[in-house]
Amino acid sequence: MGAGVMKWIVPWEFSWVFLIVFLATAAAYVAGTRRLRVTPLRQAAFWAGMAIVYVALHTYFDYYAEHEFFMHRIQQVLLHHLAPLLLIAAYPGTVLRAGLPLGLRVHLRRAGQSLAWRIAAGCLFNPAFVTLFFVALILVWLIPDMQTMAMLDWRIYRAMNWSMVLSGLAYWWIVLDHRPKPPGRMSPGIRVLSPAITMTPQIVAGAIVTFSKTDLYPIFEICGRAFTLNVLTGQLIGGVIMWVPAAMIESAGGLLALRQWLRLSRSGRLPRRAPVRRAAVRQ
Repeated sequence: MGAGVMKWIVPWEFSWVFLIVFLATAAAYVAGTRRLRVTPLRQAAFWAGMAIVYVALHTYFDYYAEHEFFMHRIQQVLLHHLAPLLLIAAYPGTVLRAGLPLGLRVHLRRAGQSLAWRIAAGCLFNPAFVTLFFVALILVWLIPDMQTMAMLDWRIYRAMNWSMVLSGLAYWWIVLDHRPKPPGRMSPGIRVLSPAITMTPQIVAGAIVTFSKTDLYPIFEICGRAFTLNVLTGQLIGGVIMWVPAAMIESAGGLLALRQWLRLSRSGRLPRRAPVRRAAVRQ
């Protein structure tokens, strides 16, 4: 039993970079919760998101993601949709900052006020760019040639996974922003509509993969499949995973954005429109 458990815990491909980043983030959050009051629900969302990222990237689960198409799609949905949504829904920014050493916090505050950072942030966190990047990554890594390269080169494979996590975090960060615009980068109404827009291309892509009658990703046959499952059946399952669970997660994100919109409205924090002045009608 112990050996069986260890098989799942031990990483399929060990990464010092991932482990250091993961442990540093976890340590900063723990330290932050000791300085700030964080509700149990927010803490649960944060640790659930962290656990999903770890399991998807640094356990034996990664072996199945590299050797079976539908398992790979599960991994991508977890990394691109579910884990980032849970992490951002926990609103961990202030907690993580509070958990950093004072000197580092001062340094980051100064860096955040610099012109270079403001220009970079204006480009990297532009809502149009973030949204397009979020959708593009779903489609780009579905291209058979791109999928083949990722499976044959571990560096491209890791870049793919990191890009999915980072784009998911950036996207949900602007969608679940609890502030009005400004200082938020996207208006509350657009935040609610955005998941409905971004889910459409992946639903279409999922449907194409689901109903395809040819093996779109023979690289999994070359690498050796993890299960004795019909190729088209596995591909169909992968397409459905892209289609249904991913859309459900984005719908949940839209509902969370709607909740924030209603909170802003109730608290009177939404910008008020200037009254329309009617031109006086001459008698």
